[in-house]
Amino acid sequence: MFIDFPLGHTAGKAGDKAGQRRIMIDTLSALDSIQVPGTIRALPYRWADTDDWKDSVMRPDGAGHHNDDRTSREAEPQYEREADRLAAEADGCPGCFFPES
Repeated sequence: MFIDFPLGHTAGKAGDKAGQRRIMIDTLSALDSIQVPGTIRALPYRWADTDDWKDSVMRPDGAGHHNDDRTSREAEPQYEREADRLAAEADGCPGCFFPES
């Protein structure tokens, strides 16, 4: 599935539970209908009434910074809860990949 939303918002706008639910239902429903590997379908949802948002998100400003609301990237893993950090440290987080510096 493809949705023309800003990078980092592939499941919808933050706080828009109804919109996120529609996106997920449509995406999961495609599992029943897509028969050819590699098929891409576009979802009909729009980030805004116009595509003006692409002008600021896709092009850096004069200082080279992108004008979007993505969370800054950190060198160290970030955890939502302390329990998540402890679980990752306890079993080595087998699904995670943290290259050595």
